[in-house]
Amino acid sequence: MSADPGKRGLVASLRGNFLAGLAVIAPAVLTIWLVWNVITWIDGLVMPLIPRRLRPEVVLGLDIPGVGVVLFFVFTLVMGYFTKGLIGRTLVAWGERIVEAMPVIRSIYNAVKQIADTILSRQAPTFDRACLVQYPRPGVWAVAFISTTTRGEIGEHLAENGEMISIFLPTTPNPTSGFLLFVPRKDVIELDMQIEDAAKLVISAGLVYPASRKPRPAAAAALSQTSPPG
Repeated sequence: MSADPGKRGLVASLRGNFLAGLAVIAPAVLTIWLVWNVITWIDGLVMPLIPRRLRPEVVLGLDIPGVGVVLFFVFTLVMGYFTKGLIGRTLVAWGERIVEAMPVIRSIYNAVKQIADTILSRQAPTFDRACLVQYPRPGVWAVAFISTTTRGEIGEHLAENGEMISIFLPTTPNPTSGFLLFVPRKDVIELDMQIEDAAKLVISAGLVYPASRKPRPAAAAALSQTSPPG
C-alpha cells in the first residue's frame, strides 16, 4: 500500500521547515562557537601567566571570559609602542642574535618572522587577486590566489617563460593547505571576484557562487541605450 499523501505532505513540510531553520541557525551558531573557542584559547594562554591573586575570580569572585583577550590586546599595543624606540629595537636585536645561535629554533623563528613581516607590514601585495589556473592537467581549471610576481633565483631560472607569477592553490574544504605554483601570467585568468568570495567558493566545494560583477549582455545593452551621449 502506498503512503498517505497527507502524511507525505506533512513530512515534506516539516523537512522543509527544519532545513530552512537550520540554514538560519547554523551560521550564527558556528560563528559564536568559533569566536568562543578563540576567546577561550587566548584566555588559556594568557591567564596562567597572571598571578592568581590578580585574577578576576579571586578579586571579583567571578570568572569573566575574555579578560585574557583584553590583556593580550593591551600587551601587544605596549610591545608595538616599545619596540619602535631605540631601547626596544636594541633588545629585539639582542634577542634575535640569541635565537640565531639555536639551529632548530632559528629556522622556525626566521620562517615565521618572514611570513608575519610579509602579511602584516603590507610591503607587498598579498593575495590581492583571485584567478583561474589549469590544474592538475590542461582543460581542468582550479581557483587560486595570486601572491606576487616571481622574483629572485626562481624568477631568473624561469625568465625564458615570460613574466611569471607566484600563486597559491588552496585545497577544498580546507583552504589553509594547498600548493605553491609558479606559472606564466599569460596562462592565468584573473577574476573580478573578491578574495573573500573566492575563499567561500573553495570552502563550500563549489556550492556558494558569488554573483558576477560584470553586467549581463542584455543589461549592458539597455544601459548603453539609456545613457546620455558623452
